[in-house]
Amino acid sequence: MEEPTTRFVQGNEACVEAALYAGLEFFAGYPITPSTEVAEHLAIRLPQAGGRFIQMEDEIASICAIVGASLTGHKVMTATSGPGFSLMQEGLGYAVMAEIPCVIVNVQRGGPSTGNPTHVSQGDVFQARWGTHGDHAIVAMTASNHQDLFDVTVEAFNIAETFRTPVILLFDEVIGHMREKLVIPPAGKIPLVERLRTSVKGGVDYHPYLPREDGRLPMSDFGGEHRYNVTGLFHDMWGFPSNNPQVVHGLLRHLVDKIQNNANRMARYKEYYLKDARTILVSYGSSARSALHVVKNRRARGERLGLLELQTLWPFPEHIVREKCETAQNVVVVEMNMGQVLQLVKQAVDDPDKVFLANRVDGGLITPTDIRNILRLIQGKGV
Repeated sequence: MEEPTTRFVQGNEACVEAALYAGLEFFAGYPITPSTEVAEHLAIRLPQAGGRFIQMEDEIASICAIVGASLTGHKVMTATSGPGFSLMQEGLGYAVMAEIPCVIVNVQRGGPSTGNPTHVSQGDVFQARWGTHGDHAIVAMTASNHQDLFDVTVEAFNIAETFRTPVILLFDEVIGHMREKLVIPPAGKIPLVERLRTSVKGGVDYHPYLPREDGRLPMSDFGGEHRYNVTGLFHDMWGFPSNNPQVVHGLLRHLVDKIQNNANRMARYKEYYLKDARTILVSYGSSARSALHVVKNRRARGERLGLLELQTLWPFPEHIVREKCETAQNVVVVEMNMGQVLQLVKQAVDDPDKVFLANRVDGGLITPTDIRNILRLIQGKGV
């Protein structure tokens, strides 16, 4: 049996290794700090694995290229950061509507606009959910260390193929650029989901947008045996545009329900010391590293702190947050934005007044000291 491989890598490189493990065959992208290393490493590694790498002229072309490559039957990915992610929103909406599997990596940096290119932020949580227009559902995942980053990247490809949907990986600059140990499992250790292809032979019986009983939509490689229509317009089971209210309503419900109805299945999280915790920190990405340090340090002094680390941000695991925080006296959301996940946690718990924010938005990593200062304020108020 193949042995696992141990590496000392950047987070961006761990993402590359995970994508290759998951079966990535095509990457199109445009260099942008702090995600550029993803493209740089794939420019070397992907051709070695028999895949295709291409640097596009911009981020709009990049997402359009991976959408086209996915339709022809390949596992695809692109990588970008804040401003590039903004440019990708129209293509992202197209992938949602046309149900095209793809993975989009956004290594977050400070914004808006050009913002703080070389520094950390977690300000794109809401953009990942609502960046493209119209009602829709989306999957977005994150991680706080390289081993988890590897796992969620593989999971992103599995979800994309299972539900015929784009999946966003919301990493951040600290995770992307820090180096730590990564153990790459042997092939086959992590189950992979391959493209579900139709068994229907050529002719008029293939319906590219007719779900099976289990909700999955078998695909046919575009340019292969079947001819079918792909459009960003509302469409019928053959892919042809339709403004029939029943067709529009049915498609929109399908696009949303296939994600929301499987929220529990997609939810990934880690918990630390929650059973007896009176104060629970909720965090994600690199912020969770500082939060975990505080929890371990304070518990050694007898304080009952716990941590709920979220790895699935969308669909937001509201039931998990509610359940895990139910008995806590205080809940402190630790993040590097103005409180985007804070709002979601407040909506999830029974008493939103017990939820507080520990944040930092100046381009620096939120530190254990920053979190402890907020905890002192909360404790000083007797809440």
